[in-house]
Amino acid sequence: MMQISGKTWARIGALAFVAFAILVSALSLRHGPAAATALAIPRAQGTDAVADPLVGELSRCQSLGQAGATDPDCLRAWAENRRRFLSLGVRSAPAAAAGAPTMFPADGAAQLRDARP
Repeated sequence: MMQISGKTWARIGALAFVAFAILVSALSLRHGPAAATALAIPRAQGTDAVADPLVGELSRCQSLGQAGATDPDCLRAWAENRRRFLSLGVRSAPAAAAGAPTMFPADGAAQLRDARP
């Protein structure tokens, strides 16, 4: 009985991977872009846009596509979104109103010290 070496198993695995990739590509081309949008994660709409107008504006800019890159309102919305994301300690209005917990509270060491028996 002939034994298959590790190098041969690696080649078989690589060939199977390439065959699978070709199959998936062919199937995605066959179904067109409609299948890709059906698999996309749906965006939450309604409550977030009402509580924070920035969410609604960012959704509108996303729907504009390439034209959003030159729209002044979109440029302002993206700048505000970057500012919120990169600012330390700044939360959006809905999160602050809901009293969302912070991941690393400033008094975390005191809480750990008090929790010890």
